[in-house]
Amino acid sequence: MATILFYEKPGCMNNTRQKVLLAAAGHTVQAKSLLTEKWTAQRLRAFFGDLPVPEWFNLSSPRVREGELDYERVTETEALVLMLADPLLIRRPLMEVDGDYRVGFDPVEVDRWIGLASKMDPASHIDADLETCTRKAHAPCPPPAHA
Repeated sequence: MATILFYEKPGCMNNTRQKVLLAAAGHTVQAKSLLTEKWTAQRLRAFFGDLPVPEWFNLSSPRVREGELDYERVTETEALVLMLADPLLIRRPLMEVDGDYRVGFDPVEVDRWIGLASKMDPASHIDADLETCTRKAHAPCPPPAHA
């Protein structure tokens, strides 16, 4: 089983669900705040791999959701500058296992990567949307507790 550095938005319901799935599969999850971590462009960039720049963004971020930011038109450099200034723009979670970096939580991909098999019904999470914020647009997430 893997030890996962798991960068999250503290209090995010989906990040909590994701950590429960990982722990139920036998992994050790070391959760860290995505919002208070001291990021550099180079370190953050490692998590995105070959993904197109628009897939780096948290589509539930207020700036994206409200149309303030046209995330589909920014360059790689612009995206990193924006994300360093506003970590809510970063797609969650960021995960690292033994130097292998990932962004987002597609249960099928996570299962292929490190495994999600557990005592839970494996079919119960495969089709679940574990990334999109479940709160309605008019009910924003509470502010995170500062670490």
